[in-house]
Amino acid sequence: MIIEKAKSYGFCFGVKRAVEIAEESKNAVTLGHLIHNPLEINRLAKNYNVKYIESLEDIDENIKRVIVRTHGIPKQNLQKLKEKDVEIIDATCPFVKKPQEIVEEMSKQGYDIVVFGDKNHPEIKGVVSYCTHDRVFVVLSPEELKNIKLKEHIATVAQTTRKINDYLKITEYLIQNYKEVRVYNTICNATFENQDAVKELAKKADIMIIIGGKNSSNTKQLYNIAKEFCEAYLVESEEELNKEWFKGKKHCGISAGASTPEWLVEKIISKIKELA
Repeated sequence: MIIEKAKSYGFCFGVKRAVEIAEESKNAVTLGHLIHNPLEINRLAKNYNVKYIESLEDIDENIKRVIVRTHGIPKQNLQKLKEKDVEIIDATCPFVKKPQEIVEEMSKQGYDIVVFGDKNHPEIKGVVSYCTHDRVFVVLSPEELKNIKLKEHIATVAQTTRKINDYLKITEYLIQNYKEVRVYNTICNATFENQDAVKELAKKADIMIIIGGKNSSNTKQLYNIAKEFCEAYLVESEEELNKEWFKGKKHCGISAGASTPEWLVEKIISKIKELA
């Protein structure tokens, strides 16, 4: 069986930067998970004593250094963190900071804000917190907008890991129904590249294995694209692989989410070779 990696996959710039910051920091805690990959989180804890806490209330006198996660944190939490006696190490991805800045500036100018993304995702919670008024709406589809009466002046941003075609549906609806729409394409280039690469590979593969955290938005997007074209599975570790998946398969494609380290990709490929 041929095993082929997608042309673009794995660690994006922001995640690579955050992991390097964590490795350099050592003996620190992250406020929430640094990235969406549990095995990499465990590696950082074991090798660099970088652990995580769930909330600001978990910071006690023994904690001296706090790393802000790559997805960012709500503005009010960042302010509260600054009031504590700790060193703050900001690992927020620069591409995540961009929509935060746009939302803050455009809301100051009186624009209604439409955010395309998952309202429960930490990145979106952070972005929304920078709005200076309460007219900010988080949606995943144009249908959700039909129940919202927006003002004539609207600014829109997207979660960095979403599919561009889905964002275009949102912006098309807004442009057709409102007089002024400021569209900011805040989807990360790495997301585009990984999604295009998985689509290209899935079209010629019998089976796709997508590697990454089950709570990772961009990994789920890769999985959803892959399964449009062939049999596809999303796994976090080699233990989840099933020998039955590979029976009769001649071409296995591999892709991985932006929080998936290369060592894990290679480990899973080795296991696939054993099973196939």
